[in-house]
Amino acid sequence: MPPDQSRMPWIKSAGAVVAAVAAVKLLLHLYAGRRYGYFGDELYYLACADHLAWGYVDQPPLVALVAKIARALLGESLPAIRFFAALAGAAKVLLTGLIARELGGKRFAQGLAALCALAAPGFLALDGLLTMNAFEPLFWMGCAWLVIRIVRTGDARLWLWFGLLAGIGLENKHSMLIFGFGMIAGLLLTPERRFLRTKWLWIAGLAAFLIFLPNLLWNVQHHFPFLELQANIRRSGRNVDLTPLAFLGQEILAMLPMSAPVWLAGLWFFFFRRQGKPFRALGWAWLVAAALILALNPRIYYLFPAFPLLFAGGSVLWERWLAGARVQWVKPVYVASIVLMAAALAPTMVPLLPVETYIRYSAATHLAPPRIETHRLGPLPQLFADQFGWDEMVATVARVYNGLPADVRATTAIFAQNYSQAGAVDLLGPKYGLPKAISGHQSYYLWGPREYTGESVIVMDGRQEDLEKRFQVVH
Repeated sequence: MPPDQSRMPWIKSAGAVVAAVAAVKLLLHLYAGRRYGYFGDELYYLACADHLAWGYVDQPPLVALVAKIARALLGESLPAIRFFAALAGAAKVLLTGLIARELGGKRFAQGLAALCALAAPGFLALDGLLTMNAFEPLFWMGCAWLVIRIVRTGDARLWLWFGLLAGIGLENKHSMLIFGFGMIAGLLLTPERRFLRTKWLWIAGLAAFLIFLPNLLWNVQHHFPFLELQANIRRSGRNVDLTPLAFLGQEILAMLPMSAPVWLAGLWFFFFRRQGKPFRALGWAWLVAAALILALNPRIYYLFPAFPLLFAGGSVLWERWLAGARVQWVKPVYVASIVLMAAALAPTMVPLLPVETYIRYSAATHLAPPRIETHRLGPLPQLFADQFGWDEMVATVARVYNGLPADVRATTAIFAQNYSQAGAVDLLGPKYGLPKAISGHQSYYLWGPREYTGESVIVMDGRQEDLEKRFQVVH
């Protein structure tokens, strides 16, 4: 018989196991987060932090607020701006273990679920950077945990917390709507539709709407630039097109192939096991969200926030399957195989190695992250390549700018082709005496020309024919 966990020393308990896995996750990102350089998107979010608003062309306001708080409390170093993302990654591991516990899992189930959340290469890649994607799983899975609690306890008042969390999640990333729609569909398709007759769920929906309303009004005021942006991305062919089968294959790789038996068992748990039947609405929510994402011509990480739910359910099922004395040996063997595969893939997702060593490692092992965009950047994957060259680029601009006569320099604007270039000038330029950049890309377009007249402009990475399309007169 399994040991009585209520009498087990805490150091051997399920909580201690999950906490240890979360600590490894946090320490890994704190170590790796100080290497390489700023990611292009991070430079943009730091610029957004200087222009706090209820919305931006390409995202809601939360990530800019997090960047603002990180700078105010911790500074502008790489570990400083990435600290909250690393913390969110560790919290995701804890939350995955907590969901497994709520589903009836004991120590092995909780530890296995937490380990799968730690080991997933996709999570390793995203949780080391200051982006909305590092925080998104907390909102999706926080809502899932609340639904489990509501079903288990019958306390419909918990829907209020669901609404609060969903509303904040919408201020983080609009794709919170996908999980919300999936959740409503899941309720309609199961006996849990009874909650639709309670006032608490509708009050929760109203609360989520009110929290989201400032960003919605901002989008109305600016004619929904986010929707225009998404349409432009689809027309440009920038995203790698994936068939449903290819998408599934990429998700298996991103969540770690050795973990696939766990999350696939999670689907079985919610749909075909008596223990998971009360929570079948969550299984439908997962499937509906996956179907919506597939229909949107997705990037593979759009579905990442939903996987901790299946890790938790699958781990509970595997714990039951491996309860017999004759199969106990499978547990350490399977855990070790997950750890070993994750260790082999981790250097391709997290900046653990010097660049030259990484290139040799990738060539020797033939391991590399999947491409999410069609353009190539050289021997490094995009998440790594976009962390190099910013200071050198800004230094080159500074040599041109500081070489101008003083009277010309005073009226000279620095025009960047994209928000990463502009963000680099804004963050790294002051030490060279550079002014803030201007750009027509994303929210920089809304921030305008900063009172420059255009009589003297340094154009970064510009071509004459392109400039003539944008400006009336080019000398």
